[in-house]
Amino acid sequence: MKARIKFRKYGAMKFIGHLDIMRYFQKAMRRADIPIAFTGGYSPHMIMSFANPLGVGVTSDGEYFDIELTKSIPSDQAVRQLNETMVEGIDIVSFVEIPDNKKETGMSIVAAADYISNVKTGAFPLGWEKQAETFIAQDEIKVWKATKKSEKEVDIKPMIYKFEIRENSVYMLIATGSVENLKPELVMEALAVYLGIEKENVSFAHHRLEVYANAGTEDEKKFVSLESLGKKIEA
Repeated sequence: MKARIKFRKYGAMKFIGHLDIMRYFQKAMRRADIPIAFTGGYSPHMIMSFANPLGVGVTSDGEYFDIELTKSIPSDQAVRQLNETMVEGIDIVSFVEIPDNKKETGMSIVAAADYISNVKTGAFPLGWEKQAETFIAQDEIKVWKATKKSEKEVDIKPMIYKFEIRENSVYMLIATGSVENLKPELVMEALAVYLGIEKENVSFAHHRLEVYANAGTEDEKKFVSLESLGKKIEA
């Protein structure tokens, strides 16, 4: 049986990198007595894979990782036992059974994520909200994006599925995952440049709301949360 765990990450835990988060959950699985499966061989390790881990400094209401179980455990019990071991800054939200299909792992099906982004330092000019509307209405939004070997100019507009101003913040739904991956800071930096602000003079706070898979087609996308693709394990 495979299970998908959803958790929140906030407060001081936003400064903990992915490798340390992974080690933390490995210890938490033992402390919470979750019947997680191990690989075989001379150096067995827990079967655990994270779906699009967060960068350092980003908070989230929707982080996921998949595990394999040696036996069933009720969802409510697993959530309770895990939360009893959590430190402040991480909360377990749900624990659901998912199909036993390698093509359906969270890591492989992530297609989008949405964020709320705020200006942390520096300031946007008065009336920036109206300018943001003309920014997103452009046919192209070209930026320099780092690759493994260099930088190249790319049009990020097709990777921005939604862009709205919400109470002096920016809400965005953007491409995420192994096929296309756009970081919210790149969008906000492009907006800053459009507003005539040097991107080095402003910084942002990003909060991830949810991570999605595409249940539609490439032409007609239908985004659903990774959590919704599982089912609750009853006692």
